[in-house]
Amino acid sequence: MTREALLGAWHDYLAQTRRRSPHTVRAYCAAAQRLVQRLGLDDWAAVAKLDTVALRGQLAARRTEGLSNASAARELSALKGFVGFAREQAGAPGACGPRLRGPRIKKGLPRPVTPDEAVNLADTVHSLAGEDWIGSRDRAVLLLLYGAGLRIAEALSLRLGDLPLGERLSVTGKGGKQRVVPILPIVAEAVADYAAKLPFPLDANDLLFRGARGGALSQGVVQKATARARIVLGLPATATPHALRHSFATHLLGAGADLRSLQELLGHASLGSTQIYTRVDAASLLATYRGAHPRESSE
Repeated sequence: MTREALLGAWHDYLAQTRRRSPHTVRAYCAAAQRLVQRLGLDDWAAVAKLDTVALRGQLAARRTEGLSNASAARELSALKGFVGFAREQAGAPGACGPRLRGPRIKKGLPRPVTPDEAVNLADTVHSLAGEDWIGSRDRAVLLLLYGAGLRIAEALSLRLGDLPLGERLSVTGKGGKQRVVPILPIVAEAVADYAAKLPFPLDANDLLFRGARGGALSQGVVQKATARARIVLGLPATATPHALRHSFATHLLGAGADLRSLQELLGHASLGSTQIYTRVDAASLLATYRGAHPRESSE
C-alpha cells in the first residue's frame, strides 16, 4: 500500500463514515500526512505500532514550529484517531488509539455582539460590496447565522431546492445530525432577495450561495467581507461570522430560553457545549451592572 492510499482511506473515513466537516477533514488529514512523512510510514501495520512515545515526538517536533496549545490539542486528537483507525485496518488490538493527554486549554467565553451590531454588520457588508447581488448574498448569509443560529458551513450548504424558506428549515449539522430551526421573516426575505438577484442559472440540487465567478461560495470570502464591515463600524476583531451564531444563542438565553431548547437549536451533541452560554450571559449581566453602578471615589 502506498502512502497516498493510506491518507486517501483516512480522508474517506473522516468525510464519508464520520461525516466530519470539510475543515476538520483537512486539518486531520494534514496532521496524518505530517506524521507519515516524518516517520516514513507506508502501511497500516507500521502506523498501528505507534505508541505514546511516537506521538509525543511528533508533537514536540510540531511545537518547535510554534504550535499553540489549542492547535496541539487538535493535532493530538487527529493523530490518536489516525492510529486508532490504522489499528482497525491492521486488525491490531487497542483500536481506540494510544492514550495520551493533550495540553490543557483554557476555554474562553464567546464574545457576542449586540442585536443592533449584528443587524448593522449584515447591512454594512451589503453596502460595501462591489455588486448589489454580492452584497445581498453576504447579508443573507450573516442573517442566517444570527437569525437562525446556523454554522457558516451549514448556511453555505443550502441548495436552491430549499427555497422558498418557510417558517422552519431542516438543517444537517456536524456528524450528519439533523435539526429544525425557525426562520424569521427578515431572514427569509434576505435569502429570497439574494436568490432573485443571482446572475447564474442553477438547478434545484445546486448550492445556493455562489462566488463572484459562479463557483460555490467559500467561508473565507464571507469572513473577509465581515472583516471589512467591522472595521467600518468600529467593532472588535472578535465580531466574526461565528460570533453571530454565539450572539444568537446568548440573546435567546437572555430572553428566557432553556438550555435544552437551545441545545436543539444549535445542534450541539452534548448539553455541556451549550452550558458555556450561561457563563456568557452571566458575564454580560455583570458588565452591565458594573457600567450602570460605578464605584464611588470614596470607596
